[in-house]
Amino acid sequence: MLPSAKKTPSKPSWRGAIILAIGFITSPLGFAADRFTFEDITVVKDVGAPQLSPEGDWVAYTVTANDHDKDEQVTHIWMSSWDGKQQLQLTNSNTSEYSPRWSPDGKYLAFLAARSEDDDAPAQVWLLNRLGGEAQVVTDVKGSVLDFDWSPDSQRLALIVKDEDPQRELKSDAKKTPPPLVIDRFYFKEDESEYLANLREHLYVFDLATRASQSLTPGRYDEGQPAWSPDGKEIAFVSKRSPDPDRDSEFGLYAIAPTANSTPRLITTFQGEAGDSEWSGAPQWSPNGREIAFVTAGDPKLVYFSTHRLAVVPASGGTARVLTDAIDRNVMSPRWSADGRSIYLLVEDDRNQHLTRFTVASGKSEALFAGRRETSAFDVSAKGRVAILDSTVDYPSEVFAIENRNARALSHANDAWLAQREIATTEEISVNSKDGTRISGFLIKPPGFAAGRRYPTLLWIHGGPVSQYANSFMPMWQVFASRGYVVVATNPRGSSGRGEAFASAIYADWGNKDTQDVLAAVDYVIAQGIADPERLGVGGWSYGGILTNNVIARDTRFKAAVSGASIGNVLAGYGTDMYIREYELELGTPWKNLDVYLRNSYPLLHADRIKTPTLFLCGERDFNVPLLNSEQMYQALRSLNIDTQLIIYPGQYHGFDTPSYLRDRMKRYLDWFGRYLAE
Repeated sequence: MLPSAKKTPSKPSWRGAIILAIGFITSPLGFAADRFTFEDITVVKDVGAPQLSPEGDWVAYTVTANDHDKDEQVTHIWMSSWDGKQQLQLTNSNTSEYSPRWSPDGKYLAFLAARSEDDDAPAQVWLLNRLGGEAQVVTDVKGSVLDFDWSPDSQRLALIVKDEDPQRELKSDAKKTPPPLVIDRFYFKEDESEYLANLREHLYVFDLATRASQSLTPGRYDEGQPAWSPDGKEIAFVSKRSPDPDRDSEFGLYAIAPTANSTPRLITTFQGEAGDSEWSGAPQWSPNGREIAFVTAGDPKLVYFSTHRLAVVPASGGTARVLTDAIDRNVMSPRWSADGRSIYLLVEDDRNQHLTRFTVASGKSEALFAGRRETSAFDVSAKGRVAILDSTVDYPSEVFAIENRNARALSHANDAWLAQREIATTEEISVNSKDGTRISGFLIKPPGFAAGRRYPTLLWIHGGPVSQYANSFMPMWQVFASRGYVVVATNPRGSSGRGEAFASAIYADWGNKDTQDVLAAVDYVIAQGIADPERLGVGGWSYGGILTNNVIARDTRFKAAVSGASIGNVLAGYGTDMYIREYELELGTPWKNLDVYLRNSYPLLHADRIKTPTLFLCGERDFNVPLLNSEQMYQALRSLNIDTQLIIYPGQYHGFDTPSYLRDRMKRYLDWFGRYLAE
């Protein structure tokens, strides 16, 4: 299936974007300048990665902003004092710095950066001395540093290093003919990485005093998520080491001594989601070093539909204990408390996500900061101070200090511009689908909403499908609402937040029950006298685009649609996108299960039922849901003489990172809907 793009830290790059002259957009209702505009899509800053200093007096974090002059996204590191009285920008180079990590002795703040105008330059570890001075690069490994972890004594670093591409310079030389690509892997392509060569990601240990690095895990496997033991004698890591790791999602949790020629020892095996450390977090040693906590998935046949659970295993090896089966909710990013009695973790629930403290002995849990919100990251200092990254429907993610279950703002990256904008009203809704299944979601009303008046209404569908709309700030909803649209955003079956059965209800059956679910929400808003049934639009990106294709193939009442990075013919996806493992586990192979593939290809095979003018959009280099899938749907509608356009964004992957393209896409959404939904 087709997850939406994740916010993986990476070095932003410039890809020769074309700056478009964008004029004023007339909305269906015509509003004042203090409302959100399409340009606000690239004004909002993305705050992330809160990291508390060991004593808890300072919190480092990242701020990603759009540089409109260079037409690129740039990430820098900031720091706030615990009392919130001081905010300092620590880095300000021409390129990006990310992944800040304090040394355990509190003397240094390390981060990753390439600091090169070369988009493909390898990232290295840099150090900032707390006493002052410029940051200094400390590693010089061949290849790129992807991740790192400090040793307890602050003298060494565990590094994850991607092999150096021996043909990098030749490939980048426009005057030379690039070499052919030789592919022999089962899993051979990936969004942003594109075609996968046999370059691997290995565990290294780096000594800060001697500046010497040592590879600990050479070979044909990939390693990730390094974590030092409390005594510094071992490094835990995650690796897939089956005969053909490309064909399954079984991971091994290993430990290895940080010395040359050491042999990794297997602690336990578990199911995972491609080892996604952003989702799961790195394995965590208990303070006494006797146990390791980690996140595991369930039945591998359920792929991403499986609920992710907290597990604990003896550090010496053995059978892991799953601790959160009873809650049937996804958990992520475990961290032990200083006394080892509890584990902090993020718990996803219906439309919310909270930082929770789980007591190991009793199995009881308590949210440290509850309410209608989405807490997406956190850190805990050695002294027990807690910082979170948190958002609600009314403000973007910022860093907060948590004290006595109350939050105090530490970062203010978006305060100034947000104070100048009128925020739309976002309400929670709950409706019954065709078969009685309860579906939750949100209703966004434009500023100045008047009861008794019917509004042009957009059904906006999330990607995934295993993700959810939560109580977090959504700039796109605000832009749509500022133009006079009511927005309906639901979490149909297939979404997370409601347990494994709810998520897996669309297993091998895309666009059936979930189409019924999103249409039920539209029916509800019409019945409430809010939506104008003659002015309905629908759209989404990734699986949101896939479900959009299904909606317009099954229901002709929508007057306009926008389908981003979508697919209508699943047979065309097999072998051309990055989900080969998931296809074969969920759908089987086309030669054995053709009927399943045809059933899930409803939009293209029933394109003659589509009457809705549709705008298709995709990134040229999208390996997640490749361009050819949008081309097929576009061609079908063009053949049928349905008004349609195909917009291709050069150099973009599944998730766009060029500011001018982000603005252009938002403008095209508004123009397309405005053409068909205006009175």
